[in-house]
Amino acid sequence: MTNWWTYQKERFPIFQHGLLVMAFSSSAVAFSALLCGIDPGWQAFLVAFISVFLFFLQLRIADEFKDAEEDAKYRPYRAVPRGLVSLRELGVVFCLAAAVQLLLTLWLDSRLLILLLVTWGYLALMSVEFFARDWLKVRHITYLWTHMMIMPLVDLFATSCLWLPASVKPDTTGLLFFLIASFFNGIVIEIGRKIRQPDQEEEGVPTYSKLWGQKRAAIVWVGCMAVTATFAILAAVHIEFSLPVLCILVPLLIWSMWTASQSHRMASKRFELLAGLWTLALYLSLGLIPLIFS
Repeated sequence: MTNWWTYQKERFPIFQHGLLVMAFSSSAVAFSALLCGIDPGWQAFLVAFISVFLFFLQLRIADEFKDAEEDAKYRPYRAVPRGLVSLRELGVVFCLAAAVQLLLTLWLDSRLLILLLVTWGYLALMSVEFFARDWLKVRHITYLWTHMMIMPLVDLFATSCLWLPASVKPDTTGLLFFLIASFFNGIVIEIGRKIRQPDQEEEGVPTYSKLWGQKRAAIVWVGCMAVTATFAILAAVHIEFSLPVLCILVPLLIWSMWTASQSHRMASKRFELLAGLWTLALYLSLGLIPLIFS
């Protein structure tokens, strides 16, 4: 168990991820409840949280398999190359996670199985780089958006934990805006964790600061935040909560713009931490907060 505890600290911090997943999944359920005008039950929150948490764990495990060769060559300090855990052990964990997701899905509503299979299918395609690894590796923007499409799929599954068992159709436009905001927020997180100072770049590790330059990467990061905020506010219009969302996100956006302008002297972790704070604010303002005050 010591090895697994060390693994989670290094590769999938359960408390840090748990907090973000809780905000993410509860927002999906609460936002759907507000769109549909129904009271959410605890079952929807539970299934959404556990399933989404396991989706992100599966994404991490899939990355371990996908990047095994590069990790062994360039990042021997990571958990798998140094023998802390094996790919076979991680594969067992992946399958156990899938079994839990399947059981929870069937328990809540068997109709959810279709969305579960679609999300699993997309995750499987990501794991093999859509059978076009070399082609994608040199097309960084295409690589980014194709991999971030998993975010609205996971979010769609989480929202459906509310409206599908209730047999209620949500406002399609409001739900679409919410999913688009989720997509761009995924890009915010991904770019934010891959902006580094020059002395922290590693050979064989493709960061956006290395690919685009630190300044340009920071500008793109802020731009994706602005797009996320725009669609979040449009989504909030459909639950009559646009002004509070605006008041919450705009100050954070201004703070992020200032951080981006000082990117040459900001610690690399600052971008990742801000992306995490932004994510919490985004989902709480679109989910639990409006639900509490509704």
